[in-house]
Amino acid sequence: MITGLLICTIGLIPLVLGLSIRAIYKESKLSSVLSIYMVLITIWQFDVGILYFGDVLSEDVILFLFKLLRAGPTFSIIVMFYITYIFLKDRPAMLKTISGPTKVFLKIFNKKVLVFISVWSGIIYIINWTDLGIKGLSLHRSTLTFSHYFPEYGPLAWLYIVHMSSFIVFLLIVSVVAQKIVNQSFKTFLKSFCLHSIIWLIVPGYLNFSSETGAISSSIGVVIFSAAIVHEFIKLNTSMKENYYQLMERQKKLDYTGNLAGSLIHEVKNTNEIIRGFSKSLNKSETMTEQEQGSLEMIQKSSAHLGDLVNNYKVYMKSAEQMMKKEDLESIIGHAIDFSSSMREEHDVEIEFVNLYKQLTVYVNRTNLEQVFINLIKNSIEAMPEERENRKITISTELDNEMILIHFKDTGEGISPENWESVFDPFISFGESGMGMGLPFVKKTIIEHLGDIRVAGSSSRGTHFQIELPLNGALNMT
Repeated sequence: MITGLLICTIGLIPLVLGLSIRAIYKESKLSSVLSIYMVLITIWQFDVGILYFGDVLSEDVILFLFKLLRAGPTFSIIVMFYITYIFLKDRPAMLKTISGPTKVFLKIFNKKVLVFISVWSGIIYIINWTDLGIKGLSLHRSTLTFSHYFPEYGPLAWLYIVHMSSFIVFLLIVSVVAQKIVNQSFKTFLKSFCLHSIIWLIVPGYLNFSSETGAISSSIGVVIFSAAIVHEFIKLNTSMKENYYQLMERQKKLDYTGNLAGSLIHEVKNTNEIIRGFSKSLNKSETMTEQEQGSLEMIQKSSAHLGDLVNNYKVYMKSAEQMMKKEDLESIIGHAIDFSSSMREEHDVEIEFVNLYKQLTVYVNRTNLEQVFINLIKNSIEAMPEERENRKITISTELDNEMILIHFKDTGEGISPENWESVFDPFISFGESGMGMGLPFVKKTIIEHLGDIRVAGSSSRGTHFQIELPLNGALNMT
């Protein structure tokens, strides 16, 4: 009984750690699934420990509990599959250019396979309750531990061994797939999870089929696995949270700057109203000279111009609350290109979109972000001289840690280096027509999405804009 209590006590370690993870990271989907996995490991250990309670429980009760608690190892593979499924479904970006076995392995992770594994695990568990799986128990005296019961397996017990062996195969497949994940934090977590599961859970679990060493080796493995996987999970969350807080800090500064600019515009408008009021009063004076009258008219014109400028800035800065949601960046850019088809056909401009990644999930206002790319396409087309033979716009994506880099290159006339910053200022246009609101709208919209845009390079052969956007979605899952 003492050995059984020790095994069950050790088995509580993953349960406590799993519940702690869930309590700390309540907003995380991964923490919920991982805590369930830890609970199943606890049940797995209880399943082993119950065999050592022959001093206080009858053989029939121990057999019943052993079959019942075997749900732990049996259904662990379902949870492991689901952990990988939610990782790959709509979170970490992966390279599109995947071929060979990895491409085949990726197709495994879908709902149909998840249902199949669930049904298969259920069948294995049901067989476990019959004499075909476990016929009964026999008392065994080990040279390493106290006396304990050991299951007598039926003719279909090999199916359970195949089931657990498929767990290792599956974990190896996950390790291969993880190599193609671009985000280093996610890649490290998945690979570590698979490695620790194989070394500290599955391999020692096989020793449970031996009446000599199963309980001891399995319990030691559980302790090491629990500590290792919690460590890896905390590292993953720390990385994601650091990025999140950096974005939030940037948003606070932008909000403060916007409020400050709004207050400044308000005060300028009030002061201008005072100037306009007094200038109107002076205009009624009959003692003013012709020169004074001319100066007063200049003051009134300047005041009117300042009023119009303030109102334009106010309209530019004022925007309704944006509804943000998860979107596929490739779809947004593709739609903007389609929307600009008539414009590019009219001016004989080719647009090439190169995206090497899939599942580029961004948290954005789709309409506004589409308009960003429409504006950029329109500006680039207008910047191309009619006599230029190479009339092309190239859009490509790149991942840099937690940021998506979008490279937007054209073959237009280019922008002078001294104007690389000022092109994003409102009401400044270097073209023959236009109010100079296209690029300022682009800049403002990208900043509102916690990103940035800049001129990465420009010459007489064309301009290269670089857009940065956060690779969102990960925080809600980890």
